Amino acid sequence: MNIVDIIVKTKRGVKLCREEINWMVENYVNEAIHDYQISAWLMAVCFNSLSEEETFYLTEAMRDSGDKLDMSGVAGVTVDKHSTGGIGDKTSLVIAPVCAACGLHVPKMSGRGLGFTGGTIDKLESIEGFRVNVEFQDYINIINKNGAAIIAQSGHLVPADKKLYALRDVTGTVDSIPLICSSIMSKKLATGADCILLDVKTGSGAFMKTPEEASKLAELMVKVGKSCKKNCRAVITDMNEPLGNAVGNSLEVIEACNILAGKQKDRLYELCIILAANMLELGGMGDYDECIKMAKEKIDNGEALKKFGDMIEAQGGNRKAAIDYSLFKQPKYKYEVVSDTDGYVCAINSEEIGMAALMTGAGRKSKNDSIDPTAGIILNKHVGDYVKKGELMMTLYSSTVSDMKPAAERAFGAVTLNHEKTAARPIVIDTVK
Repeated sequence: MNIVDIIVKTKRGVKLCREEINWMVENYVNEAIHDYQISAWLMAVCFNSLSEEETFYLTEAMRDSGDKLDMSGVAGVTVDKHSTGGIGDKTSLVIAPVCAACGLHVPKMSGRGLGFTGGTIDKLESIEGFRVNVEFQDYINIINKNGAAIIAQSGHLVPADKKLYALRDVTGTVDSIPLICSSIMSKKLATGADCILLDVKTGSGAFMKTPEEASKLAELMVKVGKSCKKNCRAVITDMNEPLGNAVGNSLEVIEACNILAGKQKDRLYELCIILAANMLELGGMGDYDECIKMAKEKIDNGEALKKFGDMIEAQGGNRKAAIDYSLFKQPKYKYEVVSDTDGYVCAINSEEIGMAALMTGAGRKSKNDSIDPTAGIILNKHVGDYVKKGELMMTLYSSTVSDMKPAAERAFGAVTLNHEKTAARPIVIDTVK
């Protein structure tokens, strides 16, 4: 086979066979094919897309490019969850302990944040002593004992995705649905869970800007999952405003603890219950309505919060952090933003809020940047709320940036006020089974 022939075929919209895609992925991982050649092929994919069959073949080839985890050591059904990313998305910190408290097993390997989207691993590392790098057998043991564990991806998992994603990032070829699908699903399939729930975000703070794009991605990922004999489902959710009140690492962990403690029952709580119920249903714990009730009960009776404490303790942290927020590092600086006019909040640009949080030190501009765990933004108002002139809109925090006025101006600029009230969007747009 010849990489030039493969590039030309995709450029002309001619379908590739399984053998051609396997050969290309294997030889790229082994460095027998050059970056500039794969760059040409990726650009051809962006222009001409891939068929469903080609996407299946690419996903499987990427999955098989490295190690695959054997979860047979877990004594029960395993359900993983993946979010396509968003601003203030800390749902994994809530739904993993909720589902574990219900008797489900949740093995989760998560990533770090880059740019304006946060990473679950960075959030957990704001808990002093929390270990995200865990040996595989310890990972299995923790899941068997506590029902859930969230760790950083390690080992030789899906090396093809690492290489391809790095190349896509610098060649303007990120926004291709087949490439996004194969990237996400190859990792999820390699980590070995029996069932997969996909939270596909759409809106200003998501990769998929429209519900139509999100639906295409969701449908394709579910088809790929099912083609690999996984019980798979996708929930399309709104990311046109930040999820919850907190954006930033320790701030988001604290908010997740408030949800688990039953202190905060808002839009974020609603989404966490819906996602947890879908996971429980996928795992055979009951029908959807029963699973909704079960998830709510585990928060109301305190078992979900206790389970989060168990998870923290099992991974080296102080379980009291789930109830005593003084155990988190405290920010040195804060900057309050007040409204300069009256009106209803009719829009909050999630991506702009994410960029403002990045300016406080809450995220990374490059992979080697360090993160300030105390940095971020607490929002006091959401879409549909009325704001009076002089009223507090949000507060910015940091320990590394003393002059937060530029970040504050960007964050306030993300909020649109109007004299007429705008109805809040539904948090769940669709479900793909």
